[in-house]
Amino acid sequence: MASDPKAYRPELPRPILISSVVVWRKGRANVLLRDGKIAGYDPDPTTLPDDIMRINGDGHVLIPGLVEAHTHMDKTLLGMGWHPNSAGPLLIDKIENERRIRREIGIDPKLQSEKQLRLSLTKGSTHFRTHVDVDTECGLEGINGLLATRDAYRDMMDMEIVAFPQSGLVQRPGTAELLDAALQMGADVVGGLDPCAIDRAPKEHLDIVFGLAERHGKPVDIHLHETAELGGFSMELIIERTRGLGMQGRVTISHAFCLGMTDRTYARQLMSQLAKENIAIMTHGAPSRPVPPIAECYEFGITVCAGSDGIRDSWGPYGNGDMLERAMILGLRNNFRRDDEVEMGLDVCAYGGAKVMRAKNYGLEVGCDADLVLLPAEAVAQAVVDRPSARTVFKRGRMIARNGEILTISS
Repeated sequence: MASDPKAYRPELPRPILISSVVVWRKGRANVLLRDGKIAGYDPDPTTLPDDIMRINGDGHVLIPGLVEAHTHMDKTLLGMGWHPNSAGPLLIDKIENERRIRREIGIDPKLQSEKQLRLSLTKGSTHFRTHVDVDTECGLEGINGLLATRDAYRDMMDMEIVAFPQSGLVQRPGTAELLDAALQMGADVVGGLDPCAIDRAPKEHLDIVFGLAERHGKPVDIHLHETAELGGFSMELIIERTRGLGMQGRVTISHAFCLGMTDRTYARQLMSQLAKENIAIMTHGAPSRPVPPIAECYEFGITVCAGSDGIRDSWGPYGNGDMLERAMILGLRNNFRRDDEVEMGLDVCAYGGAKVMRAKNYGLEVGCDADLVLLPAEAVAQAVVDRPSARTVFKRGRMIARNGEILTISS
């Protein structure tokens, strides 16, 4: 396994021909990768360069790189030994417990984020959006650590950093100024958190979040754990801000548990407004809360993305960074059974996340960046269900991981 990712920087990748693969939504083909792009399908063999690398796809499935659109890389406990989880049942219990754990055991955001990133790379993620804690206790430590990780792995992963006020914003004076500094340092997105339930000041909270977004020209991603009508109220306020500031296509509401409320008439009214203002939804398919129904969101034309959320952290012991497994979890949570339904869950974990991150040249069309995952399966739905460990991962036309190992050089 490569110890220094910066050593992996050839100027142009060697051309690759992946033969006899089942390309998602296209069928069986031979795929030519050249200069970091998908150069064509079923190329004329006489036109191929002599130094081309040939990979026998053996009828396996080829999909675009997976997108981890919501996680918390700065505070994973991966590789730090087993830490007993002791958080109470309420959201505020988990927030306060996390601050205590962070003080007691010490977490190096750069080191820990690298562990999670490398794990996710081997599982096929090529794009990340990570929320990074900013508060009056940890300051900008997490932002500094994630900026360093992003730079070190910039040839292997496209990463967005969300400056996230996990401990609250209005109730913790000084946090707004830290968020402003984080955005000046290079954070990509303004985060927010439960304007009513945590800060108990929805107008003031959203004034700060959207004010920073407007000042810095950044998108917004707000955690909304609030359920039922309370969550619907906060969601309506977010929709109003989006409309008023002309931020359509630049706002994501993460979790959005209120869309799973029993009052389906109200939930669908909210979905209609979300679609009209082009506001995206992130779901990780939480088993403990009502969740946004993916098929209904698609019916309205809402962009839905997904993420692992916390991985092996003080909030919970679960998670392995596998977005194929996340697609399966979404399928189970949404009662997806037919192949086309199972593929909808994968679409959320691929194209949905790419759209939220505004990833340029993403996908399987000729000319797209060759960010790809080759999976030993007969069909896409089978790949989601089986989640094979033997995966080959390409980033901009370079083979960067195979069979659970990160490769130093693809040649």
